[in-house]
Formats: sequence, structure tokens, C-alpha cells
Amino acid sequence: MIEADAARPGSSGAGDFFSLAERRLGWLDARQQVLAQNIANANTPDYRPRDLSAFEQVLADRGLGPARTDPGHLGGTLGAARLVQTVPSARGPDGNAVDVEDQLTKVADVETQQALVGNLWKSTMNLYLAALGR
Repeated sequence: MIEADAARPGSSGAGDFFSLAERRLGWLDARQQVLAQNIANANTPDYRPRDLSAFEQVLADRGLGPARTDPGHLGGTLGAARLVQTVPSARGPDGNAVDVEDQLTKVADVETQQALVGNLWKSTMNLYLAALGR
């Protein structure tokens, strides 16, 4: 768990990174499912698209908010994580508020973020292997 690793004296932070990466990938997977549901309901009358609250809020909800590394820094506070309904700017004649283009843009963003986390994971593993002489 991140809290335990961070509190342990002499912790290298490796557990912190891998735990955070795992949580991020889990959040991205859940968001991908919600966005896919929105796209699947693009023709459902009166359907309102949903999305997840920001990943930073998920961390804050679990007590993993921004770290205060210096007494001069301001402490950060974030709200609770939850599934939220978006407030659409326009609705179709049937009351549907799904903008497929917007949803596809969000799906592409999720894919980019998944690739980024995967690349960071791989790079970190390569650093550990290099340090071990492998």
C-alpha cells in the first residue's frame, strides 16, 4: 500500500510508483468502460453521458492526496471520487445528450494515458535491471 511504503524508513519509493501506476491503470480501465457505455447509448432517448471524477480525486478520497514536502508549501485538498453525470451544452431532439465526437476524444485520451503509464512502468523496470547489472 502506498501509505505503508511512504512511511517506512529507507523506502526506495519503488512500491509507491508501482502501486500508483496500478491504481492509475485501474482508473483508466473503469473510465474506458464508462465512455464505451456512453457511446453505446448515443441513440438512447434522454440518455445523459457520464464520466469518472478526476484521478486526483480518487487518490484524495483514499487519503493519498498531494504530498506536502516542505512546511512552506500549501496543503492540497481534493473532493471525493465518484461517477458523475456531465452537464451537456446541447441535447438532440430525443433528449439524448451524448456527443459521440467528444466521447471518442476522451477514449483516445485514455488510450494515450494507458500507453504513458505502460512506458513509465517499462522504463522504471529497465532502470532497476540496469542497476542490478542485468
